[in-house]
Amino acid sequence: MYAYIIRRLALIIPTLFGIMVINFIIIQAAPGGPVEQMIAQITHTGVSATARVSGSLDGGEAALAPSPGTSPGASSGTSKYRGAQGLPPEMIAQIEKQFGFDKPLHERFWLMIGNYVRFDFGQSFFRDTDVIDLVIEKMPVSISLGLWTTLLVYLISIPLGIRKAVADGSRFDMWSSGVVIVGNAIPGFLFAILLIVLFAGGRYFDWFPLRGLTSPGWEDFNSLSKITDYLWHIALPVLSMVIGGFAGLTMLTKNSFMEEINKQYVVTARAKGLPERNVLYGHVFRNAMLIIIAAFPSAFIGILFTGSLLTEIIFSLDGLGLLGFEAAINRDYPVMFGTLYFFTLLGLIMGIVGDVMYHIVDPRIDFESQEV
Repeated sequence: MYAYIIRRLALIIPTLFGIMVINFIIIQAAPGGPVEQMIAQITHTGVSATARVSGSLDGGEAALAPSPGTSPGASSGTSKYRGAQGLPPEMIAQIEKQFGFDKPLHERFWLMIGNYVRFDFGQSFFRDTDVIDLVIEKMPVSISLGLWTTLLVYLISIPLGIRKAVADGSRFDMWSSGVVIVGNAIPGFLFAILLIVLFAGGRYFDWFPLRGLTSPGWEDFNSLSKITDYLWHIALPVLSMVIGGFAGLTMLTKNSFMEEINKQYVVTARAKGLPERNVLYGHVFRNAMLIIIAAFPSAFIGILFTGSLLTEIIFSLDGLGLLGFEAAINRDYPVMFGTLYFFTLLGLIMGIVGDVMYHIVDPRIDFESQEV
C-alpha cells in the first residue's frame, strides 16, 4: 500500500502541471484580459483612472494620460488591445508591466509555476490583497455550506437508499423514485431561486434573509442567538444544495445494497435464521457502504468548491464560489490560477485519501495487486 501511495503522490506532479498548462493557454487566449480591463476603465472614467497604474512606475514617475488635445477616438497607432486607440504607447507598456505582460508567455508561465511551488500565489490585480489571504477570508463561508450539505446529504440519502433497496418495487420505492428523479433532473440553483421566491421575500413569504451568513451586529449576540441567527441565514442555501445533491447518492446506496442482498453470503445468513435487521446491518452494510464511505472525501471537495458556486452567487454569500466568479469576470489572473492550483492539488490529494479509505474500510482491497 505504501508503494501505491508513493506512486500516486508522484503522479500528482505531472497531472497538476498538465492541468495548469491547459488552463493557462485557454485563459491567455481568451479576450478581455487584465490589460484590456484596465484600458476599459481608463477610457471610460477619464484621466483619474490612471492612478491605479501610477503605483507600478519606476522612480515615482506620474502615470501618462492622454493629452488634452487628444480625442478618445484618436489613434496612436495599431494596438493589439481593443479600446487602446487614443492612449500613448508608453501608457500601454506601463500597464503591461504592472500586470507582468511585458514578459513572453512562456516566461510568465514558468515564473508563475515557480512561485506556486513555494505556495506564493501573488497579489490580486484588482483587490490589492494577497491571494492566500483572500482564500482564507472566504473559506469559512464555503466550508459551512460544504460541511452542512455533505452531512445532510449523507444522513438523508443512506437511510433512504437502504429503505428503497429493502422495499424494491413497493409503492414507497415508486413514489420516492419520483422524488429522486425530480431532484436529479432540476439543477440546485433553480431550487435556490424557487426557495427565494417562496420564502425569502421574492413573492410569497419573507421568512428568511437573502444575504450573508449572519446579521449585522452578530458579534454582540449571546451564544444561543448567534447559533440561531447563523442557522436562520444558512437554511435556504443548504436546503437548495441538499435537494439538488441527494438524488445521486440515494440511487448509489440503493444499487449497492441490492447488489449485496442477492449474494450467496446473505442467503446463507438468512438460512441460519438470523433476524433480517442483523443480516442487513451486520453483513450487508459493510460491503454495500464501501464505495459510499470511501467516496466521502471527493464528494465533500466537489460540494465545497464546485457545487456551491451558483448558490453563493444567488444568495450573495461571500465565499470561494463568489470569489472565483468575480475573478473570472474581472480577469483577475492571480486569483484564478492561484485557486485553481491550490484546489486542484487538494482534489488530487483527496483522491488518494479516498483510495486509502477503501483499504481501511475493507482491508481485502489491495491496490498493489489491483485485486479486490
